[in-house]
Amino acid sequence: MSRESDVIVAPEQFAANVKWDAQGLAPAIVQDNNTKEVLTLAYMNEESLRRSIESGETWFWSRSRQEFWHKGATSGNVQRIVSLSYDCDGDALLVGVEPAGPACHTGRVSCFFNKAALEKGSAAQNGSVGAGAESERVLGQEPENAAGRFDVLGELEGIIAERDRERPEGAYTTYLFEKGIDKILKKVGEETAESIIAAKNGDNAELRLEVSDLIYHLLVLLQERKLPLDEIMDELARRHERPRRD
Repeated sequence: MSRESDVIVAPEQFAANVKWDAQGLAPAIVQDNNTKEVLTLAYMNEESLRRSIESGETWFWSRSRQEFWHKGATSGNVQRIVSLSYDCDGDALLVGVEPAGPACHTGRVSCFFNKAALEKGSAAQNGSVGAGAESERVLGQEPENAAGRFDVLGELEGIIAERDRERPEGAYTTYLFEKGIDKILKKVGEETAESIIAAKNGDNAELRLEVSDLIYHLLVLLQERKLPLDEIMDELARRHERPRRD
């Protein structure tokens, strides 16, 4: 909703008014248009801004991968743009969105979940303190939400199957299917190797990311071969039912 003091800028002029840094980038703060919660901080360049305006969904520039990044292209957690503005200095962007799912790769709604333990309204009073506090569940213990803890796998399988059918332009999953089995197998191999390295280095934070990537690419492989995830789960169940030999 626009305020009376807002200045409305035409789309063709908007990018020209942004003060891009030496790398041609500007920080983009993404905010839930309904709750006003800040979801993430990413970076846009002029081309990703153009793609965002034209598609109505957020596109960013990945500084680490040096490539364009369409939020939700893999996970399905796209962000539909409701509002777009730059600040008074023209060097930062604010993107109001309606998110289709979590903004953070950890599965959290917002990337800003590490809270400082302040004296008043501290994180210690309102939630967990420390990066590992949320991961204190002991392996082998059944979590409270055990019934639906793997639902995301079924949802992701469905999204991948939809990408295979519809092949939306610009989606990473579309790219994999169009490149074919050899490319998919190459990515499975790469993610397997990166998972091994993370485990060998004792870096659980990195291992979580790499195994997540590996599972995603394995689901793409199953879709390419038209092998339902249910058959894998059935096989695991059969193995679990076999008598132990030790």
